[in-house]
Amino acid sequence: MPYTLQVGSVRCHILNDGLHPVDGGGFFGVVPRLLWQRVIQPNGDNMIPSDTRSLLIESDAGLILVDTGNGDKLTGKDRQRMNFVGRTDRLVGELAKVGYKPSDVDLVILTHLHGDHVGGATRWDTPDHTPGQLMPTFPNARYIAQRLDLAEASFPNERTTATFHAENWEILLANKQLEVVDGPQRITASIRTDIAPGHTEALQMVWIEDKGESLLFLTDACNWAAHMNRLAWVPAFDIFPLTSIETKRRIRQEVFERATLLVFQHDAQVVTGRLVQGERGLEVKPEITEEAWVDSSAG
Repeated sequence: MPYTLQVGSVRCHILNDGLHPVDGGGFFGVVPRLLWQRVIQPNGDNMIPSDTRSLLIESDAGLILVDTGNGDKLTGKDRQRMNFVGRTDRLVGELAKVGYKPSDVDLVILTHLHGDHVGGATRWDTPDHTPGQLMPTFPNARYIAQRLDLAEASFPNERTTATFHAENWEILLANKQLEVVDGPQRITASIRTDIAPGHTEALQMVWIEDKGESLLFLTDACNWAAHMNRLAWVPAFDIFPLTSIETKRRIRQEVFERATLLVFQHDAQVVTGRLVQGERGLEVKPEITEEAWVDSSAG
């Protein structure tokens, strides 16, 4: 189910490519399960629910999509593991619910090139999503990605190779649809990217700032609201965990001072929230919430 928000005069929609199970240790790293299970209860296999949200922005420069989810170039084994059997066009379906088609998208901002963020950037040219010729999912869009992230994705090591798949971006490079940028970008007067290293070297968050209001799409700079409450809680997925802590420290102060609305990309319970002063320091006060293990994009 999409959520429509207004930030000043800018209208945007939070979309979802689907909820799927992920090992709890991946999201909570060295934090003992005894502690993190107070935030989210795992199932018998130690799996917890993970959403895969995107942000659609109606801007004066056209329709902007931030991240594309896992997409549909998944193997049968992957679909079964992720509970996506029989479920295709998840993000495209969410797009339709707010009145748009893939061809309407003018710009796709790829926060980084991990498979759950860029998998939906391309698709097979077959109607049933069986392997065929690769094509852009958003045929009229310009895509942007950070140079350092593309370099990391193009030359993965033993740890990162499982999450980087060249079929997610090579056709975009070949078609000259992918613009490789270096550092923070001013997209419009109200929209900009902000480099937030830690999860990857050049992860780019997206800010919307208009008429004194602000929204921050955190992407994997902060997966869950609990990670913002506790700076030391860093996912095992982060390549530079100590840098992640300092990135969150910087984010916390700015968003608290500005009362910024935060969008959490993977939190199965807290979709949005704002930082407030709590008994033990700054903490997220949720605004839009969902029930864990219930996929809002299904049906």
